[in-house]
Amino acid sequence: MEAVVTMHDEADLSAWVGRSETIEDTFDARPVVGLCATLDYPHAHVDRGTLLPPLWHWLYFLPMHRQSEIGPDGHPKRGGFLPPVALPRRMWAGSQLEFRMPLRVGDRVVRTSTIEDVTTKSGRTGSLVFVKVRHELRPNGEAEAAVVEAHDIVYRDARRPTDVDPPPQRAPESATWRRTVVPDDVLLFRYSALTFNGHRIHYDRRYVTEVEGYPGLIVHGPLIATLLLDLLRREAPDARVAGFGFKAVRPTFDGHPFDVNGAPSADGRRVHLWATDHEGWLTMDATATLC
Repeated sequence: MEAVVTMHDEADLSAWVGRSETIEDTFDARPVVGLCATLDYPHAHVDRGTLLPPLWHWLYFLPMHRQSEIGPDGHPKRGGFLPPVALPRRMWAGSQLEFRMPLRVGDRVVRTSTIEDVTTKSGRTGSLVFVKVRHELRPNGEAEAAVVEAHDIVYRDARRPTDVDPPPQRAPESATWRRTVVPDDVLLFRYSALTFNGHRIHYDRRYVTEVEGYPGLIVHGPLIATLLLDLLRREAPDARVAGFGFKAVRPTFDGHPFDVNGAPSADGRRVHLWATDHEGWLTMDATATLC
């Protein structure tokens, strides 16, 4: 039987702070080829030593849980490394990343993950639990981390018919770069497959509308973040990204195109990146810091 911690067991949740796990993976070429195709790049052979674009490390260290360990939402059952929060809805709220040295295809990489904080709050839509996880990636026996990531996860109550969504934010209109993306169910399936993400909100329309109460399939937050940095890569291919932070502001659903936008700062040291839905509302806000 799956063990969960209720909101009355906040002390038990805080006991997860400081827990860590270390796993290894080899950055082989096949996922890179798959994401290139998914992002509509021309087919190209990916050789050992090919530089990995920022955020593409998310193609590795995938959660290979047994089928019997999967919960009703398609995620792994609660417990294990992450605290067993009882709240049913779970989302990737944002990340802050430092890219200190390059990662390449063929690298053998060790990822050490540590739970830095667990915070319980009460909002107008019910109880919330925020979990912050720090990931450090070290390639090929390096003592120093190549990538450091603070990963923010939020758990929420089930959606109720009386819930009122927070007012949307109007996105900036000063984009220097803009690209339109059509998030059909094939794109969402392919990204779920590449990241071995079984979360049903991204591919199971009946589940996401009837159980979680959303109007359509939800576009993965990490996919949108990847598309934001991919816009920078397309528009400024020689730029080197030293840092990147993003925050999910509003869900993006399939059925309508959305835009990824960018505006470099006057000094060229930062790029403001953001995503907007078909109504012009801000859905993700991000900043890339350049070397």
